[in-house]
Amino acid sequence: MKSRLVLLACCLALLSSCKNGNNGEAKAPEYAVITTQATTAHLTNSYPATIRGKQDVEIRPMVSGFITKLHVDEGSVVKKGQVLFTIDQVQYKAAVETAKAAVETAKAALQTQELTTVNNRELNKKGIVSDYQLSTSENQLAQAKASLAQAQANLTNAVRNLEYTEVTSPSDGVVGQIPYRVGSLVSASMSTPMTTVSDISEMYAYFSMTERQLLTMIREGGSMEEILAKLPKLNLSLIDGTIYPDSGRVETISGVIEPTTGSVSMRAMFPNTHNVLRSNSTGKVIFPNLLTDIILIPQSATTEIQDKKFVFVVQPDNTVKNTEIQVYSLNDGQNYYVTGGLKAGDKVVIEGVQALNDGQAITPITPAEKEAAYQKALEDQKNGNIQTAFQ
Repeated sequence: MKSRLVLLACCLALLSSCKNGNNGEAKAPEYAVITTQATTAHLTNSYPATIRGKQDVEIRPMVSGFITKLHVDEGSVVKKGQVLFTIDQVQYKAAVETAKAAVETAKAALQTQELTTVNNRELNKKGIVSDYQLSTSENQLAQAKASLAQAQANLTNAVRNLEYTEVTSPSDGVVGQIPYRVGSLVSASMSTPMTTVSDISEMYAYFSMTERQLLTMIREGGSMEEILAKLPKLNLSLIDGTIYPDSGRVETISGVIEPTTGSVSMRAMFPNTHNVLRSNSTGKVIFPNLLTDIILIPQSATTEIQDKKFVFVVQPDNTVKNTEIQVYSLNDGQNYYVTGGLKAGDKVVIEGVQALNDGQAITPITPAEKEAAYQKALEDQKNGNIQTAFQ
């Protein structure tokens, strides 16, 4: 029995010697390490947006009367000049005929007075007609000309009113709600328009961003035109999450910062060649951000002290150095985009950084080796090899 105990002690001593190495020193703990590389990242910023037509025109009648015909329905796509409504034309056609008759009457009166005046001029030369009578005749001729001009103006107005009985679209667009139907009485003074035509050939997306975000975008300066020209093309995410096929551009930036929210209003224009967009719909304006020559590291590799971020960089002697880094303001929720503090080829610890100390020695291994060791430990545990599992 005693000999067995001595043999067991010798085995334990030998095992301990194997674990400690040739010098009897404990092996440095293993940590997964990555070698940094410069890369290019495509990031995006999105902002809620309200979409409106380039021009929403309220359709109102220029004359009063009862609607006799609707030529379109709500949601119809119309062209500029297309007839939307017809207002009762009977009285306006009658007014045109009356005005035409008045013009003919004025023309006949003018011709008669012209003959009379010409005759009076000859008689005045012979002393048969006095100067007073000639002046009176000249005045009556001028009055006849003025009456004809007035009659012609009345005819023009009557014709225009008749044309106004056909209410047309002022632009290409889509017809909105139509609250008035056949038989409704309409007039130029009514408060509710007959309908609205939205010009949707191009659509405006209105959105806001913070003053800080705007400052980042326009830091290079220049005139407003130069700033707008430098801004990248935008994408538009629709309410169902799909991306609108055509890109847009920022057209205007408000010159005033909203004091209550600290935001600035912006307007982007998107073509609507597919007639997908509609006024008062919603979506998200997406700003692309292309970052070149940056280093991507997992967020789990960082520690934070007083709003500053640090990573442990492996030195040539396998000790770690706590190194401050600068990261881009945007991230994907899993990684940081390092803009300063690291260079390509640096080796960064990506696990267990909360337990590390500056200057501590480690045994660097690759993430693949770390995963293989973990899977081996799982297999040993599954097979009952407790001695080797998770050593």
